[in-house]
Amino acid sequence: MVKISVSCGQQQGRFIPGITAYDAIVQLSSQEPQDILAVKVNGEVRDLNFALHADSKLVPLKSTDDAGRQVLRHSAAHILAQAVKDLFPEAKLGIGPAIEDGFYYDFAVGKPFTPEDLERISARMEEIIAHDLPFERMEIERDQARERFLAKKEQYKVELIDDLPPNAAVCLYRQGNFTDLCAGPHVPSTGYVKAFKLLSIAGAYWRGDEKREMLQRIYGTAFGTREQLEAHLELLAEAARRDHRRLGRELELFSLHKEGPGFPFFHPKGMVLRNELESFWREVHRQAGYAEISTPTILSQELWERSGHWNHYRENMYFTQIDDRDFAIKPMNCPGGILIYKSTTHSYRELPLRLAEMGLVHRHERAGVLHGLMRVRCFTQDDAHIYMLPTQITQEITNVIRLIDRIYNVFGFSYRVELSTKPENAMGSDEIWEEAIAALEIALAGEGMDYKINEGDGAFYGPKIDFHLQDCLGRDWQCGTIQLDFLMPERFDLEYTGPDGERHRPVMIHRTCLGSLERFIGILIEHYAGAFPTWLAPIQVRVLPITDRQTTYANEAVCQLQRSGIRAEVDERNEKIGYKIRDAQLQKIPYMLVVGEREVKAGTVAIRHRDRGARSTMSLDAFVNGILTEISGRKIEGGDWC
Repeated sequence: MVKISVSCGQQQGRFIPGITAYDAIVQLSSQEPQDILAVKVNGEVRDLNFALHADSKLVPLKSTDDAGRQVLRHSAAHILAQAVKDLFPEAKLGIGPAIEDGFYYDFAVGKPFTPEDLERISARMEEIIAHDLPFERMEIERDQARERFLAKKEQYKVELIDDLPPNAAVCLYRQGNFTDLCAGPHVPSTGYVKAFKLLSIAGAYWRGDEKREMLQRIYGTAFGTREQLEAHLELLAEAARRDHRRLGRELELFSLHKEGPGFPFFHPKGMVLRNELESFWREVHRQAGYAEISTPTILSQELWERSGHWNHYRENMYFTQIDDRDFAIKPMNCPGGILIYKSTTHSYRELPLRLAEMGLVHRHERAGVLHGLMRVRCFTQDDAHIYMLPTQITQEITNVIRLIDRIYNVFGFSYRVELSTKPENAMGSDEIWEEAIAALEIALAGEGMDYKINEGDGAFYGPKIDFHLQDCLGRDWQCGTIQLDFLMPERFDLEYTGPDGERHRPVMIHRTCLGSLERFIGILIEHYAGAFPTWLAPIQVRVLPITDRQTTYANEAVCQLQRSGIRAEVDERNEKIGYKIRDAQLQKIPYMLVVGEREVKAGTVAIRHRDRGARSTMSLDAFVNGILTEISGRKIEGGDWC
């Protein structure tokens, strides 16, 4: 019999076809492998008992590997489903995937789950895990699987089976008396799920469609060890403390209303924060050679057909009619900016032409995915479009990379980079895409940047570089992007006059630095837990008179601060000074100036910093000079100068 070649790490051997991946690993390592949950076979994640019939490269997966954790959490979702069916036999099963940092399962039940139900379900899961039931994979015919779930009145599983190709085999997994529709893979047995936690209950439309029925979704998470789980739960608790929706309400920055779902309302303090961000954005863009423009919110259907959005993005757009013509509310700024470029002729001497816009866009998001400022239906993009000669591509991409790096450094963000390639619905030839991708790779290499290839996730008109911020909790947020575009200039017949006097086609860059301004504000709120650097803080100084006798002096101090351009206010309430200090700290105000009789007589102020406590006593002029230096330098940490 012809044997197959199997490798695992540095070890390699030859085996009879049909050997399981687990047995091959054991024989190659000469010892019982510990804590292996699944295995990659030639790059595909498989069960440990997957039979090998061809030459194979094996990579064992543990709970410390991302892919291993995904398998562990998927198995935990099946254990959750089994527990729910044991306790609530009438419940109908939806889907139960692993997700980032956890898993969920959707159920159709007569009445919503309660926190007490969650405790019972968790206890039942512990029992199932203790029984160490093996996960058994079965493949059956599509019609047989359909009849099986139809007999159990599992209509959602039947619908999923009906969506499969007619002749496709169907995969099931069984543990104990519970069987589920699933492609796998799974851990060997329920006992491998050693540390899990059910986290919350939410409503979720079946298949994410708001026109379908609402199901009950139970969220949970699982880790390889109890210590890893506890560390994650502490991280979740800290994330809840920093939740931008709660802090936005408490700090009076923004609000959300049922009258406008997905459309945030910014309050006066939130507008201060927003305006400071926009002023910073305008400053750095002027220095980088950009000119600012503004384009209309509503533009004709013909424009969106020409741009390709009508065919590639229509499900995310809003529409209206004006004078019996069809119009769309813009989901992106680029077609409007292109019309500005086309409004006049251009010479090669003008290029690169960098046009920037704080453009309000609207995109239809499903109700179930809306989330504070992070996922909204209208937002402001800090957009820019660069029109350039083909010979200028690498330098302009490099310039944008440096601009984004400069902006993120101001806020103290680290980031990682992804290069996204041609998607399935892309416009243009493979040759154009290969040329565009190569240009992005050259620019990244020139800056010495590490990056990950994200296959098939480019825009429909070109590849892109995405920048993922990492906040203080280690979470990733995709914000900045650079998209290289050879196709829009072709579709819109963009031209410039070259040194030969002939007409030529420019190349475009689409790019954002902050991304959605609203989302970036949400990220900042959570990153700083509402305690913004002084230059961003809606109120930078609060003056606190100890008694009513110092109110006049306190108001005079506030007037001087405001004349110097410092956002200041006075707390005139008839409260004890300790109460006033605590309230200012809760409002995350960077500086408190305490004034009593001693300060009035000496013409000074006693300075307290929200994080560093009592600092020093100095003249108001000296304080103004110090805080203005901190503000102008956009320092992240304050209070070290006083």
